[in-house]
Order: sequence, then structure tokens, then C-alpha cells
Amino acid sequence: MLLAASFVLAFLVIRYQPRVEHVIRAYYPWTPPLAVAIFALVASAPFSVTDALAVMNGAIFGPLFGSLINAVGLVLAALFGYWINRHASRLLDLDSYLERLPAWVKRFPVGSPPFLILVRVIPGFGGTVATATAAAFRVPVWRHVWTMCVVAVPICTLLAIGGNQITIWLHHEEARARYYIEHHRPHFHFHVRRSTPRPTPWPASTP
Repeated sequence: MLLAASFVLAFLVIRYQPRVEHVIRAYYPWTPPLAVAIFALVASAPFSVTDALAVMNGAIFGPLFGSLINAVGLVLAALFGYWINRHASRLLDLDSYLERLPAWVKRFPVGSPPFLILVRVIPGFGGTVATATAAAFRVPVWRHVWTMCVVAVPICTLLAIGGNQITIWLHHEEARARYYIEHHRPHFHFHVRRSTPRPTPWPASTP
């Protein structure tokens, strides 16, 4: 549900970006902290995907400020996710997830920086396994934060830039289509001729 909701939200923001930008400017002092909080909450949830939110922040705030919001949200998500897993790591079957890891990840010690970095490259459950592993093996929190950011920050930065470019392209194409329709549409003139009703013939007389 989080995945579907984030992608739907990103689509709506890109599609109606001028209206969203107008609302954001009206409530500007509160919108960047709100965007950071939403990103941090979604990124800290287990098995969540923040790609759509990274695209959305780039579409709303631009590539530079959107990338900064994504980076701050990732740091907060790393801290919050570490705290959650320290208190609720027993809810995940961590041993089974570690068994499912590929061999090129298992060759590194569990909890080491190469292990935490390579696990996050795995799409789907890699980020969740890395955070749960860092919390379960009492990895220092600073190691958990920087290994998460070294993988996620470049990806989210590229997604923010892509979201901004997609928004610019979409509204440019809409403007071109609107201009073409207004200046090149054919002009049809319909002339309706009113016809007078014919007189009803008298019925034929019987012989």
C-alpha cells in the first residue's frame, strides 16, 4: 500500500505540478519540513520504496533543493529505522533473509561496511535487511547512516533530477499541444437550412 500510494502521489504531483507549486508557495515555511518528514517516515518503513517520493521532491522543489530534501530525509530515516529495528528486530525473520542473500554478499562479514553497502544494492528487501542487520548486530549508528547514504543519496539525487526533467518535458509538450490546437485546428462552418414542412396530402376519396 505504501508503494502504490507513493507512486500515485508522485504521478499526481507531476501531472498537476503548477497547482501543487501554488499551494506550496502559499504554505512555504511548512512545506520543506513536511516533505522531509514524509520521506523519512516512508523510507524508514520495512520493505518500502522511496523512488517515487524522490522523483516527487525533484518535481516540486527542483533538482537542487529536492536532492537536499531527499538527503536530509534519508539521514533521518536511517536514524529512525535503526531505532525501530533495535526495538522490533524480533518481528522479522532475519536468519531466513540472510540465508536468501546471494553468495557475493555472504563473503563479507555480517555488519561490515562492504556487507551493508552491497546488501542495499539488492532491490526489494535489501534496505530492510541491512537496517535490521545493523540493529541486531549492534553496528555503530554512524556506520549504519553513512553506508545507507552512500548508496541511497546518489540514487535519490538522480531521481530528483529525473523528476524535475520529466515535469518540464510534460508541461512543455502540453503547451505545444495547446498551441497547436489553438492555431492549427480546422474551422468548420455548418450551414443549417430550415426546410418548410410539406403540406399533408388529403386522403384519396373512395369511388
